Amino acid sequence: MRLSHPIASPMRFDLVTLNLVLAIAESGNITRAAEREHLALAAASKRLKDLETRLGVQLFERRARGVEPTEAGRALVRHIRSLNASLHALESEVVEFSRGIKGHLRIAANAAAIAECLPADLAAFSREHPQIRISLEDMTSADVQLAVADGRADVGVFVPPLTDKRLATWPYRAGELSVVLPQGHPLAAGRGALNFDALLDYDMVGLHMGASVHELMLQRALERGRTLNARLQVRGFDAIAQLVSEGLGVAVLPAVVAERFARLFALAVRSLDEPWARRRYLLAAQSQEVLPTVVQRFVDTLTGLAAAGAEPAAAAPNP
Repeated sequence: MRLSHPIASPMRFDLVTLNLVLAIAESGNITRAAEREHLALAAASKRLKDLETRLGVQLFERRARGVEPTEAGRALVRHIRSLNASLHALESEVVEFSRGIKGHLRIAANAAAIAECLPADLAAFSREHPQIRISLEDMTSADVQLAVADGRADVGVFVPPLTDKRLATWPYRAGELSVVLPQGHPLAAGRGALNFDALLDYDMVGLHMGASVHELMLQRALERGRTLNARLQVRGFDAIAQLVSEGLGVAVLPAVVAERFARLFALAVRSLDEPWARRRYLLAAQSQEVLPTVVQRFVDTLTGLAAAGAEPAAAAPNP
């Protein structure tokens, strides 16, 4: 029996053309992109035209000051970046086998997880698997999810909500938020927990836009019809602690981190009496039937450590 229509063969791409597309998107100019990729302008233009013809779509629109990717162009650029990241990881991992390294695990985590619970667990994993190299990058919880879903990280650690359906997640550890105040501050004298309303009367020192704690406080302030006086926003808990100790505002930090800095700076720490002050961290990986061996070992180790500690963690991923 013969098919009435031939099966289309998969389209072949060459990396030179794909990197040219990426260079055009990033520079907004075909001439500069050709120079960057060491191509003659005529050759670069022909490559782009041939690719658009094969795909049947226009990838760039000409503007007064250069070119701008179309929707199709932006989609292709997104996949090219993901492909380049995968190729880089492939090259790095294969080269490392010659050095005795048996795997490379790329982890993305939010700042609170890195400061609060990850270091000891990473150390334990490294002792069990000394031939697996670990790289760790600090991102916001939203960026952690995107990095894992896009393949730029193998595993993520973040604070809910889960916003990307391409991920499988496992409960990991729990943490609490505390209020950090300058010594001598009007709210520093008491011993009980503070509610969030009391903080809204003062300037706040916090992390940058997009950080989970900052977004959480913004949302809660809006729900109360109040304004969050985010006077200073910085990167790093140590900078927050020093600014608060100098009397430039109050802050909300992970409790473990707050107690640590209270021993170094002139700070008072009080509990935060809000349901959202108690939160859980999630582990995440790309949703797939069988996880890569290195990722599975990491998930098993961290969920096992969490289960053996004060905070239990289930090992079964969510659907």
